[in-house]
Amino acid sequence: MPYPVTVNVETRLQNRDRLTGALRPILAIPHMILVGPGTWFHRANSAGLLGSAAYVLAIVNWFAILIAGDSIKGIRDFQLYYLRWRTRAIAYLALFVDPYPPFGDGPYPASIEVIEPVGPRDRATIAVRLLLAVPHFVVLFFLVFGWCVTTIVAWFTILFTGRYPASLHPFGVSVMRWLLRVEVYVLLLVDEYPPFALE
Repeated sequence: MPYPVTVNVETRLQNRDRLTGALRPILAIPHMILVGPGTWFHRANSAGLLGSAAYVLAIVNWFAILIAGDSIKGIRDFQLYYLRWRTRAIAYLALFVDPYPPFGDGPYPASIEVIEPVGPRDRATIAVRLLLAVPHFVVLFFLVFGWCVTTIVAWFTILFTGRYPASLHPFGVSVMRWLLRVEVYVLLLVDEYPPFALE
């Protein structure tokens, strides 16, 4: 059975926009303030303003799920809105796509889909969700560092050749997927444990 989080990125490797690529760290600042940085400036507390609200609401939802057995729909909707925006912002900052991300929802060549859990929630894993995610945090620390290095290499390659290196693309997109799957898990939107896989 596939994992209930799907991240899609439609990347064009050839004929990349060198000007917006060169200015990408500056152009992405408004999105980084709102939904946090992705690969270049990643920190554990880098969720941005909307992300901070999503994580505070996750605490409220944590109590709701433990007590009532189900999440609060409005909280889930807001967290999914944040994750959709964050996915677009990370894909833009990581140079996977050239179009400027919309502020809010809108069509974009990077997307995330999260399938809602069916049936009763797993209260036991929700009670200790952060502890269960620690192994992923450790692995992601090293993967995100590697992703930062490959993104910088890709940035210079785009500046000089107008191409995103085909050999670096699968790794970057895979780390982005892993990062977002873990974030969805930590935000209590799914109960299935994220796989340790770059796929």
